[in-house]
Amino acid sequence: MRSECPISFALDFFGDKWTLLIIRDMIFDQKRFYKDFQNSGEKIATNILSDRLKKLEQNGVIRSEVYALKKTQKEYFLTEKGKSLLPVLLDMMVWSFDYNNELNVTAEFIQKVKNSREEVIQYFEEKLSE
Repeated sequence: MRSECPISFALDFFGDKWTLLIIRDMIFDQKRFYKDFQNSGEKIATNILSDRLKKLEQNGVIRSEVYALKKTQKEYFLTEKGKSLLPVLLDMMVWSFDYNNELNVTAEFIQKVKNSREEVIQYFEEKLSE
């Protein structure tokens, strides 16, 4: 840790886009497999993806299990620590849309987050529990 500043603490962990994009994919697209993350629109390189998944697991944000149907694959799940990032991602989406409304999110969704934030959070938390 470089300093006792809470922003600096978060940036030490989330200092690159890939970490939050993996979490985004897990929350909003229910992605759970390495190949799923590789197929995201941002085209993450395999070495970066492997590194970020290991880092997320080491820091208790995700956990992995051997996939029951194919023992050579891992399945990734968000921990409670990882799930607690949902409000942060929603706030980032709202902020981004406020300054660029041509992004890949509907105005209706942004309005719902603004007006019924807890309801949106509950919806995604339930999806993560399935």
